[in-house]
Amino acid sequence: MRFHIITIFPNVFSGFLEESLLKKAIDKGLVEVHLHNLRDFTTDKHKTVDDRPFGGGPGMVLMIEPVDKAIQAIKSKEKGRGKVIMLSPRGERFNQEKTKELTGYDWLILLAGRYEGFDERIREHLVDEVVSIGDYVLNGGEVPAMVIIEAVSRLLPGFMSTPESLEHESFNEYDEKGQPVLDYPQYTRPANYKGWKVPEVLLSGDHKRIETWRRRNLSRVEGPTS
Repeated sequence: MRFHIITIFPNVFSGFLEESLLKKAIDKGLVEVHLHNLRDFTTDKHKTVDDRPFGGGPGMVLMIEPVDKAIQAIKSKEKGRGKVIMLSPRGERFNQEKTKELTGYDWLILLAGRYEGFDERIREHLVDEVVSIGDYVLNGGEVPAMVIIEAVSRLLPGFMSTPESLEHESFNEYDEKGQPVLDYPQYTRPANYKGWKVPEVLLSGDHKRIETWRRRNLSRVEGPTS
């Protein structure tokens, strides 16, 4: 999977790409992350990427021309099935089903906005989809881009050192009402800490009882009730 991030702050990603399983996946060639500085696609000496909104109003708006040039430059060098995604609170809510869907692409272009957002013509003519990671406001689209990169990457074959752990994760199963269920509570040593004890069933060695307990507690957000 190849991720292309269009941003005016590419250095934000430096630590994110150099740690943990994502770095291992990049080193193994399972994942590629390419950072594209939007200012590299400007034509003026000041590398201007934003301007005042028509009609007035606060803040600045990212211009369509450099975004268009960046997208076309990336597409001209890509092969296979891809998608251009704008990251915005106005978009479709990102969830596990969307994550699974995106694993079916060979490459993704993620537009990370700033300021007051993008010229609306970018959404209308240049992107395939608008995605939001939640109903709140961030400084820009870089953190949402990281969320999508990590969520999608960990579902790719070979990313997880123990693939079977994916089978029992939150949001992989649904209850009778069609709502996603969460993972069951987990415990480790010591079995008794300050009088806070691990449920006895988990220490019993009875795998059938343990599986029953886990299934019963799948949809519970808080600690176990038995």
